Amino acid sequence: MYIMTGGPATGKGTRAKVLSEALNIPHISTGDILRDVAKKSKKVSDMLEHGELIPDELITELVEERLSKRDCKNGFILDGYPRTIEQVEMLDGVLERIGQKLDKVIELTVPDEIAYKRILERRKCKKCGKVYGVDFPPKVENVCDDCGGKLYIRSDDTIETLKNRIETYRENSKEILQNYKNRGVLLTIDSSSYSQDIVSIVTGK
Repeated sequence: MYIMTGGPATGKGTRAKVLSEALNIPHISTGDILRDVAKKSKKVSDMLEHGELIPDELITELVEERLSKRDCKNGFILDGYPRTIEQVEMLDGVLERIGQKLDKVIELTVPDEIAYKRILERRKCKKCGKVYGVDFPPKVENVCDDCGGKLYIRSDDTIETLKNRIETYRENSKEILQNYKNRGVLLTIDSSSYSQDIVSIVTGK
């Protein structure tokens, strides 16, 4: 069982997908969980819409429900949780209840200048939502490979916003990463190049 973490533009989604497919275990994103729940719960939908923090107890309950499903019995990659030291302790309880053991916490890092380049050159398809960037450009400029939709730059993809997001991540993750480092399960990987064999690095094989 793995936790995937990292600041903006470190490639968490891409790396998690590669690892998930290679190990045949699901990639569990708390963002996806919340979006699914929001379709059925007005309360959660309103919280997300207004940018409110989801209470620790609620997000932990949702995570436990998802991790208890059959497809997670041989392990999983958890992305987006835990985000607080309280959630770390709650996750310990969840893993104990479902009979799972934490193998590694994978922290992806990149130099700030690479994060800036990746974010500022990022394009998203208006129709299907696929994301392109400096490492994964479209075959035709500003046109989605999959659906032919027009690509656009998100309004919040600016240097100022990115600096704030990087600093927020570093501040919020400091205590969590130290906790996992003290346990001997933290693995920090420089994610500057997508040509690295993430599977070999994580599994040691």
